[in-house]
Amino acid sequence: MTEPTRFLLDSNICIAFLAAGGEGLRARVRLHRDQLVTSSICFGEVMLGFERAGAEAGLSAARALFGFVTVLPYDKAAADQYSRLPFRRGRLDRLIAAQCLSLGAVLVTANVADFSDIPSLRVENWLV
Repeated sequence: MTEPTRFLLDSNICIAFLAAGGEGLRARVRLHRDQLVTSSICFGEVMLGFERAGAEAGLSAARALFGFVTVLPYDKAAADQYSRLPFRRGRLDRLIAAQCLSLGAVLVTANVADFSDIPSLRVENWLV
């Protein structure tokens, strides 16, 4: 039996969800709740934003979100995938794409264009 598809949430999707994101996004999250993961990189981006803003309510909401969205560590398999991607200096997106590829997951992001040069990466925008 094949494993269900996993959906790796990019930081912009996590932030949109926390900002009440609209019913379309909320419906997709409910539908795929057991298949949702995110990268430790995205987790760090989201938490850093709330920490810098001093937004306690945002931090609390983010902790709740990451209570049911599994945060995966960046591992050797992801780093190996990263070494094969077209290089772009200073882009965390590349690390996230590599992790997604190593997992065989679908990347859920609002920034589809940022990943368009990685043809093997499956990308969906749940905000449209």
